[in-house]
Amino acid sequence: MTAWARYRVLYVMMLPIVIYFAIFSYFPLFKGLQISMQKFRMIGDRPFVGLENYQTVWHDPIFWRVLENTLVIGAGMLVLGFFAPIITALSLNEVLKMWFKKLTQMVIYLPHLFSWVVVGGIWIMMLSPDGGFVNELLKFLGAAKPIHFFAEVDYARYLMILTNTWKEMGFTCILYLAAIVSISPSLYEAARMDGAGRWQQIRYVTLPQLIPTMKVVTLLNMIGMLRMFDQMMILSNPVIARKVDVLMTYTYQKGILEFNMGVASAAGFLVVLATLILVFATRELIRYDEE
Repeated sequence: MTAWARYRVLYVMMLPIVIYFAIFSYFPLFKGLQISMQKFRMIGDRPFVGLENYQTVWHDPIFWRVLENTLVIGAGMLVLGFFAPIITALSLNEVLKMWFKKLTQMVIYLPHLFSWVVVGGIWIMMLSPDGGFVNELLKFLGAAKPIHFFAEVDYARYLMILTNTWKEMGFTCILYLAAIVSISPSLYEAARMDGAGRWQQIRYVTLPQLIPTMKVVTLLNMIGMLRMFDQMMILSNPVIARKVDVLMTYTYQKGILEFNMGVASAAGFLVVLATLILVFATRELIRYDEE
């Protein structure tokens, strides 16, 4: 019996998934590549221009500025978004009161469920110079005047990194908590028999067992590093735009606002190419396939 005959039911079950990705992922990807090599018009001819759109992007100084912003902000999110959930998960694992542990998990997970419209509104109100919680606290502590956080260039990138970490930390924290729960109790018993204290158990038992989860989280964060968009669109403004405009807002500007679809598609494919390079480099660096 051939493999097709033996597993035909599985192949039939996979068919809708293959069709879905072919229609909604790979076909648009192919059309985008085609548009990136054309002088795109809604009506009339769309002459083939080869790599001209890519050259336009490559020689655009704004592209290099937004690339710098993307790498700096993305690296900050990558680092802080890696350590913050681990510390939080390890701290929650030490909580003995189960009701408090579950309540804390729910509170820190909720922001992940909100859209950036909601999260942006929350932080704009909290950091508002006119009655915002943070400025009211600074005033109580003796600050002479309120700080216009979202109108200060020096704070712009830090705010993007911190708000993103605040939003996504709860989801990643739950992944680590699930991994901690799956660790065999016998490992902790053996560590205690060898005289290991609580900190030594975390260092030599818990953290090594979390390495596979760390690899997955790192790879997922790397995939999304260059695709930041919603947050920047919501929290950016003309004052700080120069420091927080990223590759995807550049693509939006070229494609939607200026209707230069060829250049926008070229920029988009450069993002795809850079993402592939970063992901494969990260995969090799962290040895993703190894335990």
